[in-house]
Amino acid sequence: MRPPLLPRLLAPRLPFYYGWVVLGCLCLAGFARQGPAVAVLSVFVVPMTEAFGWSRMQIAGAVSLGGLIAAFVSPMLGPMLDRRGARLMLCLAVLATGLSTMALSFTQSLVVFYLLFCFARMVWAGPFDLGLYGALNSWFVARRTIATSIATVAQMSGLVALPMIAQLAMHDGGWRSGWIAVGATVLVVGFLPVWLLLVRRPEDLGLLPDQAKPGAKAAAPEPRFSRAEAMRTRAFWLLSLYTVLVFPVQAGVSLHQAAHLIERGLTPIAAATVISVFSTMTAVASFGVGLLPRRWPLRFTMSALAVLLTVGTIALIGVTTVHGAYLAAGLFGLGIGGIMTLLPVSWADYFGRESFGAIRGVVLSVQTLAQAAGPLLSGVLRDWSGDYTLSLTVFGTLAALAVPVALLATPPVVVLPDRGRPARS
Repeated sequence: MRPPLLPRLLAPRLPFYYGWVVLGCLCLAGFARQGPAVAVLSVFVVPMTEAFGWSRMQIAGAVSLGGLIAAFVSPMLGPMLDRRGARLMLCLAVLATGLSTMALSFTQSLVVFYLLFCFARMVWAGPFDLGLYGALNSWFVARRTIATSIATVAQMSGLVALPMIAQLAMHDGGWRSGWIAVGATVLVVGFLPVWLLLVRRPEDLGLLPDQAKPGAKAAAPEPRFSRAEAMRTRAFWLLSLYTVLVFPVQAGVSLHQAAHLIERGLTPIAAATVISVFSTMTAVASFGVGLLPRRWPLRFTMSALAVLLTVGTIALIGVTTVHGAYLAAGLFGLGIGGIMTLLPVSWADYFGRESFGAIRGVVLSVQTLAQAAGPLLSGVLRDWSGDYTLSLTVFGTLAALAVPVALLATPPVVVLPDRGRPARS
């Protein structure tokens, strides 16, 4: 596929690898992705439920339904990503997210809210995830972890900035102004760089991943699993189980975090600052894990991150002060940030670039279903019990179960191309 004109003109003239330009585009798109993130929605939970009389479960249901839709479409989008690249997918994702979140300002009923937010959430969970990590893993191999860390930090910066942007806009104009501010920010930040500068893969510009020299000997053979071959390995199912255990925790706690803190006696502004601390620590962890030596087994690090997730979730139960909330949310953010960086890296490291979209599309269905279950479960348990103690206990248990699962997820055996296909793990 012929790349856009501007990259063809720039790439030969730049004094550095064009992949870093691609990474910059993906950082901006990742920031824009966070418009319908649960951390952003969390600052709208109280004012919108007060305005319309909705329950917390009804709000959470929109997150869950959007995830269910993404789970259905993601396996179909994955092979398309492998064929056509991420540029068109990400451009459409930014437009869809910006326009739908701005349109949420016109919400007059629960049906309208569901139509708009479910659509935005589907785009967040499906096309955005596939496009961002598909492009990253096409352009970087040896530097994959640090590149993914940088991109994840950019996404986390969206989680830091957008709730505060929404909160400030709501302070002057109510929750409707908050949604307008979120959508406008998404469009301004995300669209033009991706449209003008993103290229499918380095080979389209006559380059190699990581700016390797033609004919250079790779440090290790890159795996080349097809989707069918990957699904026959033990590693595929263990990584999928790890995903099923941690992502209900991520989405369920994040969405209801502000509401829980307000119920524990914090002011709305204090709750918003706690969410920003959570997002900041998520960004710190996302970048920090990228600095770890590549020779360290990913499964050990992912196990340690699950421990942090467990401790942070349980610590939120008894929060009574702002400082206690900062500590609990910070530990929770450290766990989530590292997991969000290392899980996409693990899929590419274990199974290769060639069919990443097809493999990731299947896994993304599992991930989005898990994310969909978390907010719904949290909302149901809160409405049933009257507070969030029970749901946080359940989520802490799930995170603890992820610790041994990560330790068991050893990489599948890779066979060199001239000696046969990849072996099963």
